[in-house]
Amino acid sequence: MPTLDERTSLVTLTDSTRSRKPTKHRYFIGGSDARIIMGGEEAALIRLWREKRGELEPEDLVQLGMATEDLNRRWYESNSGQVLTDIQRQIRHPVLPWMAATLDGRVEATGAVFEAKFMLPWAFSERAAAEKYMPQLQHNMWVVAARSAVLSVITGGGIWVEIATHADPLYQHLIVTAERKFWRCVESGELPRLFGVGPPKPRIEAVRVVDMSASNSWAEFAGVFRSTRQAFLDHERSKAELKALMPEDAKEATGHGIRAKRSKSGAIGLDLLESEDKRAALQ
Repeated sequence: MPTLDERTSLVTLTDSTRSRKPTKHRYFIGGSDARIIMGGEEAALIRLWREKRGELEPEDLVQLGMATEDLNRRWYESNSGQVLTDIQRQIRHPVLPWMAATLDGRVEATGAVFEAKFMLPWAFSERAAAEKYMPQLQHNMWVVAARSAVLSVITGGGIWVEIATHADPLYQHLIVTAERKFWRCVESGELPRLFGVGPPKPRIEAVRVVDMSASNSWAEFAGVFRSTRQAFLDHERSKAELKALMPEDAKEATGHGIRAKRSKSGAIGLDLLESEDKRAALQ
């Protein structure tokens, strides 16, 4: 059986992968549009606005993401043991007629939205992928009322990664607000503006064990950590002992260059006092 890298190299960019945008695409906001609306590129936002108004034809670009979707789905099913349904199904939001989602699939067992993506190796990291496609995932989850989503990413370097995320009601509210404003601009002809809200930081499950021996920065700070560890422990122990020695009815205690002050809530804070010689030199 070919490896993921070999199978990726066998993908042929046929006419069917060159243009799969439905003719009705301009009559609704989809998940890929959400990435632009919630993004930070004004030129892309204005172009999308003109496309939705019928002033420009959608760009007909060959996208490796489209070309590798079928491979991506098969790879996900093979490695996860899950079955995907609703492949390329277009669903309209039940209340907002201008909002829709064209699904790469849904996980049959959980109902999770499935999104298949291709990224170049030099641009890929799990965090970068999750942040880049968060608006699209949250948009699609909102449309179909799903509680979770799966982002399946393959790269030209033969890497396959599955990233799971959950619905974020607050961010979904911001998406709907931004998209509603954008759609009003489409209808009125008013130029849209960038919404200016970035995606929430993705919570990625920690699963890897990494050897950082080759990192010079790691080596530098590891040395500092080791050399100061005992001093830190002594410092923390002395703080606890000094606070315990302070009389319970004392508001402030001083001695040997240390001042302890009790707050109204009862918490004790410690300060270093300048020496008499140093203070005199400053006068």
